[in-house]
Amino acid sequence: MITVLSPAKKLSTECSSNGSAYTKPVFLDHSENLVEILRSFDPIGLQSLMGISENLSELNWERFQNWTSDFSPDISRQAVYSFKGDTYTGLDADNLSEKDIIFAQDKVRILSGLYGVLKPLD
Repeated sequence: MITVLSPAKKLSTECSSNGSAYTKPVFLDHSENLVEILRSFDPIGLQSLMGISENLSELNWERFQNWTSDFSPDISRQAVYSFKGDTYTGLDADNLSEKDIIFAQDKVRILSGLYGVLKPLD
């Protein structure tokens, strides 16, 4: 059985990777194409397109301007540690054992509007 988690609007403010294990999102090439399109919008356009608040549209505009598909432990963080909504608070990923993370990598998927479907270590 696969458990599917919805994404959260709130993301971790820490940018560094949590541990050395990571995987590459399957649809990363599509993410690059999507970001190129989204970069053409101003914050007001993003607000209208995405149906989000002004503050969130400005935050996302900044994220799209700075986004890169290149992985570096200094600027990347695995999906399971990135989201900070209610579901992820309950998941408490920061306190999962290595065995739990390995299990989750096989059995958990996280939906993402930008990346499609993510494994926890993507």
